[in-house]
Amino acid sequence: MTASEIASHLLGNCGSLEQFEVYMFGSSLHGIGEDIDILVVGPSGDALSKLKRELQAASEFLPLHILYMQPSEEQRTDFVTRQHCVPLKRLAPKA
Repeated sequence: MTASEIASHLLGNCGSLEQFEVYMFGSSLHGIGEDIDILVVGPSGDALSKLKRELQAASEFLPLHILYMQPSEEQRTDFVTRQHCVPLKRLAPKA
């Protein structure tokens, strides 16, 4: 699957993603590698628990490697910039 197809699949099947900032990074952006690296930035709580269940279901079909961060943690580490993360919404084709 291409990065665009993966993003569309996740956004279409994991409704809770709307409540978080979600990115793809790593080799999967370039169509290489064995796993799909996803970064989820947002608060903990019920919404995150629901999202984790949705992503668990999606991982039955995709080799997802998911990293979860609080917004403050992402800001401190500047992970999005340093790892050249791309928002899933930017990768998904426009409907």
